[in-house]
Amino acid sequence: MSILKHKIIIIFSLVFIAFMTGLLIFYLKKDDTSRWMVALGGILVSALPISLLFVKNNPFNIPIIIGYYVFVFCTTFLGSIANFYVDFKWWDSGLHFYKGIFVGFMGIALYKLYIPQKARKDVSRWVIFLFVLSLSVTATVLWEIYEFAGDLTFTHTMQRGGNKDTMYDIIFGLTGGLLISIYSSVQKLKL
Repeated sequence: MSILKHKIIIIFSLVFIAFMTGLLIFYLKKDDTSRWMVALGGILVSALPISLLFVKNNPFNIPIIIGYYVFVFCTTFLGSIANFYVDFKWWDSGLHFYKGIFVGFMGIALYKLYIPQKARKDVSRWVIFLFVLSLSVTATVLWEIYEFAGDLTFTHTMQRGGNKDTMYDIIFGLTGGLLISIYSSVQKLKL
């Protein structure tokens, strides 16, 4: 892994962990259970990329790494703590669309890691299309399960629209993933 990737992961992780820790302390003092739990979750997901420092061949490029932190900031801080999910009806759907695109690009990176360059010419466009789309759809479904479980146990605010919210989230996540799946199959020879 390049030194620049290492530095970006370390700097972004530390900044986000410090920011979320400050929010955790602030909201613990205010006894705002919903927000301090989001901040605690923000600490955990901010630290997650540190595990990439121990991977011999990190498949994710710098835009994907930065894109992860953008997603974390938009979901945890802006979405939940700053109430963008409540104040802007389009925020949740927009993030699901972004996530579909983001996970699609992660799928392309994993494809490039696990399929040797020489073998890629023999891989069908449909295979890469289905691989990238499947990852995006799986991420969307897992996120909806997370929201459902969170509402059952902690917050009661993640699926405010019930089934309608879930279906919109799935549709927007699928749409984002579908766009990158089409892109990956069209650009197959350049991947």
